[in-house]
Amino acid sequence: MTDSTMVDGAEEPPGRASYLIEGRRVRVSDLFDAGLLAPGTQLVFRRRRSGMAHTARVTGDGRIELSDGRRFRSPSAAAAAASGRGPFDGWTAWALDDGTPLDVLRQKLLDTVAEQPSSGGLAAEGSATRHTRLKDARKQADAGNLIALTVRDLLDWWGLSRRGYLATAQVAAELANHGLSTVPDFAAVGLDDWVALTGPSVDTEDEQETTAEQEPATEQRAATEQKETRMTGAPGPTTSDGEEDDEDEPIQGQTVGNLPSALRGVESVTSSASFEEAFTTMRLNEYSQLPVLNGPRNLQGAVTWKSIALARHTDAEAPFSRAIVRAHAVSYAEQLIDVLPYLEQFGFLLVKDQTNRIAGIITVADVAAEYGTTARPFLLIGDLDRQLRRVISKGLDLAEVIALCDPKGLRKLTSFDQLSYGDYQQVLSNQRQWDRLGWPLDRKPFTDRLNVLREVRNELMHFNDKDKAGDAAIPMLRNMIELLREYGG
Repeated sequence: MTDSTMVDGAEEPPGRASYLIEGRRVRVSDLFDAGLLAPGTQLVFRRRRSGMAHTARVTGDGRIELSDGRRFRSPSAAAAAASGRGPFDGWTAWALDDGTPLDVLRQKLLDTVAEQPSSGGLAAEGSATRHTRLKDARKQADAGNLIALTVRDLLDWWGLSRRGYLATAQVAAELANHGLSTVPDFAAVGLDDWVALTGPSVDTEDEQETTAEQEPATEQRAATEQKETRMTGAPGPTTSDGEEDDEDEPIQGQTVGNLPSALRGVESVTSSASFEEAFTTMRLNEYSQLPVLNGPRNLQGAVTWKSIALARHTDAEAPFSRAIVRAHAVSYAEQLIDVLPYLEQFGFLLVKDQTNRIAGIITVADVAAEYGTTARPFLLIGDLDRQLRRVISKGLDLAEVIALCDPKGLRKLTSFDQLSYGDYQQVLSNQRQWDRLGWPLDRKPFTDRLNVLREVRNELMHFNDKDKAGDAAIPMLRNMIELLREYGG
């Protein structure tokens, strides 16, 4: 386990921040380092309903080796492989001979790290507070009392205001270390949507057979089904030995649930409604379409102004059912780009929440607004890049610029067009080059702002900016572009 972490360029002394802030998942090998588990330890996975027991041992490199010789980094992958089904939370499934689950050892490790002397920094104190909150959330979840909060409030436990990829990965990892997950997935819904903190999934070996045709009874089961879908939908990353490592990756990119209207409720009518009821509901809400539901999960279709008009035009006495047309429903966790063909076909899509209830609706207008908002900072960043290159190429000597950006000649730079954003920063941070521009501006705040915009640019260009930090950066981008135009001539 890592004993220190870098904070503002300096190494922080060993302490709770070094583990809890790092944001990676606990590994079996971490238990070795802490003296909580020894290589060669025998493990058993007892099935709760059938009574069947699977055995394994812990190898010296921190993997779980099944009786048939297969090895897995992830306890969950090992449990699924041993049983031939899943999903299982491997940390609660595998236990020592005395019945102590691996999860108990993991919690001891987290407690030990949290109790270490703190360096006194804000990061260390924040991680200690968060550790206490997560422990309480797990205790409440185990007792069946799920803590509910908005995604925005959850992120605040980590001092975050948005979800880039690294931030999302840290939150997901630390939740997982405490045996927690959120329902719905915090990465797939809006910042102001509510999520519940749930504990480890249960052994579903018999439940899956006896309740396959039944509605989910609890949020716990819904969380289990959601995890199974994610685990079986695509193979996970493989280890050097070729086995799959099923540690869940946080959801990346824009999902259906990130759209504001996706989970905000939906007006509907039943299939026994009248034309007048549907007409009135659509007019009162300015809808162009209206779902037809005979229960929160029983989608019959939808009616639209077009389908109503066609039904009535064909037969003035037509029953309301004649106006019902096909409607398509998608999960809130689906990638937005993947559902666009269905949206093009139907013009709207109904959205299912984590329990498969119809919880919202998205339209072409919603998606157009989303992509329009996302595109705006991309366009401004492109303009900023052009303005920086213009200023440098117009006011500075190419040979001196190349000497700064590629002193060893490894990149073989020959023109200003080959410069990157990092090169612009390098050049403008150089006092001699700055003085050559002759601007009546202070170099440090100028280059500090360039660095802020670089971080925004990197988030956007790597599609990490789930919560559109680019929106907040738009005024900064515009101000910088205007300043470059004014002083760059």
